[in-house]
Amino acid sequence: MRDVRLLAEPFVPGEYVGPFTNAHPGLGGVCTFVGEVRSDDDVEALELLHYAPMTLAGMEQLADQTIERFGLMSLLIVHRTGVMLPGEPIVLVSAAARHRRGAIDAVDFAMDHLKSDSWFWKREKRGGVWNWIEPRGEDYADISRWG
Repeated sequence: MRDVRLLAEPFVPGEYVGPFTNAHPGLGGVCTFVGEVRSDDDVEALELLHYAPMTLAGMEQLADQTIERFGLMSLLIVHRTGVMLPGEPIVLVSAAARHRRGAIDAVDFAMDHLKSDSWFWKREKRGGVWNWIEPRGEDYADISRWG
């Protein structure tokens, strides 16, 4: 099972993780990552733009690939779009698996792809000025681990 969502409004991660975990009694483990807008370096806001038909289809394909690769029971991906403020959640990835390693690796794999090989255009606002953000060298190094 997979649940992939694109949201234009703020979300509370616990409202997704609790039901996701409860839907899989007897599972071996759940691993969850929540990414938030950083409040360092004077970031005032972050904006993610996208083309919905391409973005959602790509996220669903990533979810299917992740489930298959790591033998998951289920995967949840929730991703925000639009303008977000420091401290607001951007992304939630939660994986349910019979064994912890599968869940941990699946979340890491999905996040590396969402960060470096995704369907979003990102910009941040600092000092009242918007600037586009490109993946960093570290992001490409992270994704290269997966072959």
